[in-house]
Amino acid sequence: MRHLALDVIRDEHQALAAMLRSMTLLVNQARREGHAPDFGVLRAMLFYVDEFPERLHHPKESELLFPRVRERCPELARTLDRLDADHARGEAAIRELEHALLAYEVLGDSRQQAFVDALNRYIDGYLSHMAAEESEIIPAARQHLTEADWAVMDAAFAANCDPLTGHQAGEVYQPLFRKILMTAPAPVGLG
Repeated sequence: MRHLALDVIRDEHQALAAMLRSMTLLVNQARREGHAPDFGVLRAMLFYVDEFPERLHHPKESELLFPRVRERCPELARTLDRLDADHARGEAAIRELEHALLAYEVLGDSRQQAFVDALNRYIDGYLSHMAAEESEIIPAARQHLTEADWAVMDAAFAANCDPLTGHQAGEVYQPLFRKILMTAPAPVGLG
C-alpha cells in the first residue's frame, strides 16, 4: 500500500540530493575555470537546505516516523540514535558550512579548500544519512507501522510544500527559488 508520507520523504530526499549535487557541480566548475563560484547562489542553496529539509523534513521524521519505528523495531535503535543525532546536529552543521562559505567569499582563495572540504563532508554525511533512512528505516516502517500510524504521518507530511518537489513556492520564497532555478546548474537549475 502506498503512503503519502513515504512519497513526500522520497521526493524530498531526491530534491535535496539534486540540490547537493548542483552545489558540487557549481563549485567544481568554478574551480576548473579558475574563478570563484557564484557565492550568491551558493548562499541561496544553503538557505534552501536550512529552510526546507532542516526545518520541515527532519522534525517530522524525528517526531513522528522514528519513534514509531523505534517502538516496533528495537533492533534499529542504534541506527535511529545516529539519525536522530544527525538531525540534532543539522542546524550547527549548516551554520558551519555557511561560515566556511562566508570565509571563502570574504577572505578569498586562502579559504577555498576549507570550504570545499566542509562542503564535501556535509554532502557525504547527508547522503549517508538519507541512504540509511531509505535502506533501513523506511522498509521497517512499511512492514511494522499501522494504518493509524500512517494516517497521522500522511497528514503531517502532506503539509510539506517543498517547491523542489513540485509545489508552488509561497510568495516569500519565490525570489529564492527563481534565483536557484535561473543560476544553479542542473539537476536543480538551468544555469
